[in-house]
Amino acid sequence: MPAAIEFTDVEKRYRDHQVLNGISLEINAGEFVGLIGINGAGKTTLIKCLLDFVLPDSGSIRVFSVHHRDTRARERLAFLPEKFNPPYYLNGHDFLRYMGDLYGAKYGDSDIRQLLKILDLDYSALIKPVRQYSKGMSQKLGLAACFLSGRELLIMDEPMSGLDPRARAWLKQYLLEQKTDGRTLFFSTHLLADVEVLADRIAVLHNGVVKYNGSITGCYEKYHTADIEKAYLNCIAE
Repeated sequence: MPAAIEFTDVEKRYRDHQVLNGISLEINAGEFVGLIGINGAGKTTLIKCLLDFVLPDSGSIRVFSVHHRDTRARERLAFLPEKFNPPYYLNGHDFLRYMGDLYGAKYGDSDIRQLLKILDLDYSALIKPVRQYSKGMSQKLGLAACFLSGRELLIMDEPMSGLDPRARAWLKQYLLEQKTDGRTLFFSTHLLADVEVLADRIAVLHNGVVKYNGSITGCYEKYHTADIEKAYLNCIAE
């Protein structure tokens, strides 16, 4: 089975700043991989390169063996950006209908109700204009659109952003259930505790390179600690 995502020697520079410096990383189908790093490490840039929002200076990116610049590469994925802002002129119902049409997904009212319950978003909120939504409500709406898409590959940049502790806990449980259904997740986050729960593997991005790529257990062993935060700090200090 081909890898879900393949980055090979990807480089990106903004003027004098080398953001990505020869990134090679593979995400297997059915795997949950967490991308972690400090602000400005290049996590969002790497995801934008993957989605063809940003053009890499060199290197290759493939999604299920399809070159990332080919529109077919996005036929099997759904994306949630870091700063998700649904179109202000739509209400929640309109947004989910629009995204369903965009993804070519068929789902009914019962599907929406069930998912919103899991995400802790009141169904009645869908009649409100999204410009009245809080950050957390907007995030839950974006998550709902991704899950309802039916796509097998989920790309999420800071998916827990704006969520309260209860919503985060329920989302993590739901994501783990999605894994048993064969979905693949590639996500960035600053929340190391969430990575510890969700990820089969982590990639630590620092100073434009992947400093560590492997299991969390392997990270503990390499950096001589059973604490995810200490392991991370030891990694980027090398």
